[in-house]
Amino acid sequence: MMRRSHVLLLILISLLFLSISPPWEAEAWGKEGHFMVCKIAEGYLTERTSAAVADLLPASANGDLAAVCSWADEIRFHYRWSSPLHYINTPGVCTYKYSRDCHNSKGVVDMCVVGAINNYTEQLYSYGDSTSSYNLTESLMFLAHFVGDVHQPLHVGFEADEGGNTIIVHWYRRKTNLHHVWDVSIIETAMRDFYGDNLTTMIDGIKMNITNGWSHDVDHWENCPNKRATCANSYALESIHLSCNYAYKDVEQDSTLGDEYFFSRYPVVEKRIAQAGIRLALILNRIFDGSSSDDGKVLVQ
Repeated sequence: MMRRSHVLLLILISLLFLSISPPWEAEAWGKEGHFMVCKIAEGYLTERTSAAVADLLPASANGDLAAVCSWADEIRFHYRWSSPLHYINTPGVCTYKYSRDCHNSKGVVDMCVVGAINNYTEQLYSYGDSTSSYNLTESLMFLAHFVGDVHQPLHVGFEADEGGNTIIVHWYRRKTNLHHVWDVSIIETAMRDFYGDNLTTMIDGIKMNITNGWSHDVDHWENCPNKRATCANSYALESIHLSCNYAYKDVEQDSTLGDEYFFSRYPVVEKRIAQAGIRLALILNRIFDGSSSDDGKVLVQ
């Protein structure tokens, strides 16, 4: 009996450790951030695109793209090969180059978030082709997630600190790391302080900013001269600049980040979520409704 109890204890401990993601596998934007990105995108899909997306979504999503926007994080322990697809590391410089930076730890090229966005976009162009061998449901869910990832500034961060994962800080009184602050803490604090802990209200607030405060910026966000491929390279370059100018700036090991950091960084987070949603809609409209006018651009509602 004692031996059996000992074995059961070891199993429970093993399961506990398997359930804990290592720090370099933190979820970009957290579930709430990814949900917001996809929910914003849904509002700007054309009718034809919406029908294609609904056709590809798993039954469990009930027709809601946002419901599966965190799927790529949830299956990383099953699809271990996909972990490098969530981010890009630079060698400690505030610029990004695909040829230098888009690879996994073994040097395999194209294994980064930009490579993943381009790859799954290309796969989805085979929608409607009966000879396609791709799992387009997974392609869609990967693409939706990775477009969100590339807009989280610290998913294009420095290799030495794993995108801020090894930089320990205090978010007000809570000990965490810098990457988690940008994934989760800033969003949670904003939702609590500004939106009554209501995710729908926060989404509505961001949509209102898109319609009013950022309405003149949307054309620039959508400016993508690549007719078939994406402009994920440009999105990654934006993120590394934001990492240097906002995320890493004035932060050291054991820094305490409070109101000054929050109020100056939250506008960046909110805008990146909005940009990710608008650009995800643009990519999907190009794929599934390429014959539509204005090159698949969304209309600010």
